[in-house]
Amino acid sequence: MLHHAQRLYTAAQVRRLDEAVIRGTVQPPAVAGIDLMERAGRAVFEAAVQHWPQARRWLVLCGAGNNGGDGYIVARLAREAGRDVTLCALKDPASLAGDAATAARRWREAGGQVLAWPGFGSGSGIGDHDIVIDALFGTGLDREPAGAFGEAIEAVNRAGRPVVAVDIPSGLHADTGVALGRAVRANLTVTFIGSKRGLFTADGPDCAGIVQFEDLQTPECVRDSIANSGILIREDTIAKNLPERLRNTHKGSYGWLLGVGSDLGMSGAVRLCGEAALRSGAGKVTLVTRPEHAGLVNLACPELMVRGMDSGVALAGLLARVDALVAGTGMGGSGWSRELFTACLGSPVPLVLDADGLNLLAELAPSLRDPGSDPPAEPHLPLRRWILTPHPAEAGRLLDRSAAAVQGDRVTAAQDLAARYQAVVVLKGCGTVVADADGRYAICPLGNPGMATAGTGDVLSGVVGALLAQGLDCWAAATTGVVAHAWAGDLAAAERGERGLLASDITRQLPAVLNPHRR
Repeated sequence: MLHHAQRLYTAAQVRRLDEAVIRGTVQPPAVAGIDLMERAGRAVFEAAVQHWPQARRWLVLCGAGNNGGDGYIVARLAREAGRDVTLCALKDPASLAGDAATAARRWREAGGQVLAWPGFGSGSGIGDHDIVIDALFGTGLDREPAGAFGEAIEAVNRAGRPVVAVDIPSGLHADTGVALGRAVRANLTVTFIGSKRGLFTADGPDCAGIVQFEDLQTPECVRDSIANSGILIREDTIAKNLPERLRNTHKGSYGWLLGVGSDLGMSGAVRLCGEAALRSGAGKVTLVTRPEHAGLVNLACPELMVRGMDSGVALAGLLARVDALVAGTGMGGSGWSRELFTACLGSPVPLVLDADGLNLLAELAPSLRDPGSDPPAEPHLPLRRWILTPHPAEAGRLLDRSAAAVQGDRVTAAQDLAARYQAVVVLKGCGTVVADADGRYAICPLGNPGMATAGTGDVLSGVVGALLAQGLDCWAAATTGVVAHAWAGDLAAAERGERGLLASDITRQLPAVLNPHRR
């Protein structure tokens, strides 16, 4: 059973969780909405005090609905604790209803005052406060914040004060992680009941800062009631999928990986893939590349076996002997590329398809569809075990949509791609998404901007391919490989800094993360 902090939900799913708690439909007794709101407000207050204990002057920005109600409770608790609290309401509290109205009334009954935006008192502004509590919008927002709300968000971001977001940063889409034009950039987000998947992908990590989950004393069975939640994959994934090795083994015990790629001028791609595979535990790795540079590929890594081949026919015999295959790294689009790609695609060996291999697949896919269908049918591809590792532009070509559309809903795009090609998909980017053909998805919160450099995708394909060769199924190889790659990138950045990070720096850190039992 997954711990609640590892699960990811859409806004609609979290609303169902809230309703289940309030009505007691999953596990009685029911919890009154205002009591749940009090718990949420207290969780935010305590988190803020824990992170910024010296903050004396608090600014609480309240909107409408339950998110604003949470803000009124935070303000009351801070005032009771002796903080100097300014509460600015962008929605007249007289217009509030339900639990939010009750929370606002309790604030006033405790002696609190309500200021209208943008008044903070004579000569005062956001920058004069020690901390800002963002309780403007909750998970229901689906359009760009306008008017005073938009002005407040921009003012908060300009002020440069520590910001705590209540449940989700205002202006961030809870499902897609896309900033809706303007979004608060918080230092800490305290989220409730169920973790919102948008906090961990696209703009989510930049807007949310540290994410702290609070279950508000609700039972685990409530979260169990949502069957199709996502997964937040973290470092412990590695230990779960890679048991300690037995002593009585040999190189054949850990798989033979074949990497095919690197057209003329791109010899480094397959080389990066191959060394990453060795560093990820593959028993042996053979690389197939252009004969013209085959003798140079393994000069700095003699453990790699390299074969120069100029035809798909020559490749066929090798394909029949290996345990897993990575194709596409630096493959290009020449006649040589297409011939070797076709041979790889026809092999039944478990396959990781990356880079130019994905572009070649996108070109090939229309010819595999039924021309008489309207709308066009999905491509008729051979049943196989394979993992596709696109960046957003490659995913867009495979889905016949723009890269911007892919980024606009990364989870859905990954699920659509997995369903179309009956594959496990690794959609790379901030908050890499892994999805399979059944709709299952996972998001990795690790990784850093230093990894946005040439060759890191080649390293990832080598990691995932090595795990396939060692016997992991496609889902386990993809999720474990993504976490290991991202964690190794974080270690490399911690050692060298993000700017100037090289893909090979990540490779050097792989043994450190892929040997959890040694740690």
